[in-house]
Amino acid sequence: MIVLLSPAKTLDFERALPPLAVTTPHFAEEAHGLAKSAANLSQKRLAELMHISPRLAKLNADRFRDFADLPERQALYAFAGDVYTGFEVDTLDEAAVAFAQDHVRMLSGLYGLLRPLDAIRPYRLEMGTRWAPRHKKLTDWWGDRIAALLRAQTEEEGSGVVLNLASQEYFAAVENRLEGLRVIHVDFREPGPNGPRFVSFNAKRARGMMARWMCEHHVADVDAMQGFDSDGYRFDPSESDADHWRFTRS
Repeated sequence: MIVLLSPAKTLDFERALPPLAVTTPHFAEEAHGLAKSAANLSQKRLAELMHISPRLAKLNADRFRDFADLPERQALYAFAGDVYTGFEVDTLDEAAVAFAQDHVRMLSGLYGLLRPLDAIRPYRLEMGTRWAPRHKKLTDWWGDRIAALLRAQTEEEGSGVVLNLASQEYFAAVENRLEGLRVIHVDFREPGPNGPRFVSFNAKRARGMMARWMCEHHVADVDAMQGFDSDGYRFDPSESDADHWRFTRS
């Protein structure tokens, strides 16, 4: 089983880390090529494409320009958004991190598909960006590349199963491209006055918590993932089917 996560806009390249193994992203060459192409975009164009402020546009223009000289950090430790708050990677033991390296993958607008220990440089390039070399948008540029790698990796580990904990923006890159694989989508809901409701912030944290739970317990059987019970979430069979699972918090 391969679990898919989205990356994070918020990055942390500052906090001290223990000695960790480092691996090279499968699409490192493609990432450098994209960064080089993006370095040709003006700050104004970056702001328009990425819907960001002039300050963030300058930061990312500088990052693309100086990309080869930027510091590196393992992806799972560099991402610091809500999903990764739920993952709490700093408190995982070595065995759980090793399990994550085999079973967790992070989609990325710049790097395509990342393993937890793959070294990345600071960047911001969302998968939904309507720009890519010789394509109208990044999802088209990456789609077949990521799908082929995912298929190879799921076949290598023997399950043929992808558990999708990524956002729709990122999963769109491989949607309808994973023929032959079983893809399970997971939905998280919160109690509300009119019944269970979707809350984006909580759902993001829950995705990270579920991925962490899998790594802590070394869960390789996808059906065993229905046992996820962190932070009050429970599998709801009445609102689920074979490939669309709902977890509701009590």
